[in-house]
Amino acid sequence: MKQFWSFIVLFSFFSGSIHAQDLVSKAKTFLDLLDSAQRVKTFYPFDNDERYRFNFVPLDDRKGISVNELNATQRTALMKLLRTCLSEETVKKVNSIMQLDIILKEMEHRKPEDHFRDPGKYFVTIFGIPSDRTIWGWRFEGHHVAFHFSADKNRLVAGTPSFLGSNPGIVLSGTQKGEEVLKDETARGFGLLHALSEEELKKAIIDSVAPREIITGSNRKAMIDHPSGIRYPELSPGNQQLLLQLVNLYVRRYTKLFADDMLKEIQGAGLEKLWFTWAGNTEHVLGKPYYYRIQGPTIIIEYDNTQNNANHVHTVIRDLNNDFGGDLLLEHYKESH
Repeated sequence: MKQFWSFIVLFSFFSGSIHAQDLVSKAKTFLDLLDSAQRVKTFYPFDNDERYRFNFVPLDDRKGISVNELNATQRTALMKLLRTCLSEETVKKVNSIMQLDIILKEMEHRKPEDHFRDPGKYFVTIFGIPSDRTIWGWRFEGHHVAFHFSADKNRLVAGTPSFLGSNPGIVLSGTQKGEEVLKDETARGFGLLHALSEEELKKAIIDSVAPREIITGSNRKAMIDHPSGIRYPELSPGNQQLLLQLVNLYVRRYTKLFADDMLKEIQGAGLEKLWFTWAGNTEHVLGKPYYYRIQGPTIIIEYDNTQNNANHVHTVIRDLNNDFGGDLLLEHYKESH
């Protein structure tokens, strides 16, 4: 137990603002602002297969209502709903990632009427009816942003799959030159790698070539059957703390109460069962791809920077017990209907 509290207390600095989980109220406020046609596009049953759809590439056939179809008041309500599930820092990252589509459109010399790159092509979908007596969920998804939330009444009980990506990883020209949305995820990954001893490195690095994409992809079931790399007990005490800080960075993408629950779940499954894995280049150099992963009984976190001359970052969190709300929540939903 003492080890657990050091896990939580050590990282309280990174937790950000505490938000009340007033999910139902904020969801209802957003929905009340929609007209009847918008609501038809937004609503799906909780047990619909659409709830298991997960993709982070540009698509033209996403379900729900897009940001482009919302007025200013509706967009403000949407941001307030996001803040009931995500930390303020994460909401800033989401907005920054959405704006990167403008940079990509310029880089790719696309015409104004071409909406393949579009910061408003992000969609909200509500599954079930938000209330203090129901099981329900919602999704916010588009290019390089994907969050899937499930709630039991007014309590957030699941928040994965969750994905944040950045293309460019570092903006190399223009008025936003130097912007790096996922800088912390990159820096802390390399920070842990470079702190490892020679013996630890031999175990942690599994390949000199990085995989071309996150391994879990957009699969319904996230699983990497054979963990590899270095286990938590094989790390020095200082490097154990660096690994936990890296875990914390990802989990703290959510609001404090939910993030604390996730950390307790990771702790309860056994920190000694966590693995840290690295593949690819060991220096942060443009054009040199690299990848890292953290895996335990309840969680997989992946980071890759391999595409576009290794300047295109993908990160994902998958909760192995509660992805898409988990099987138990769906069973409870069916029993109540």
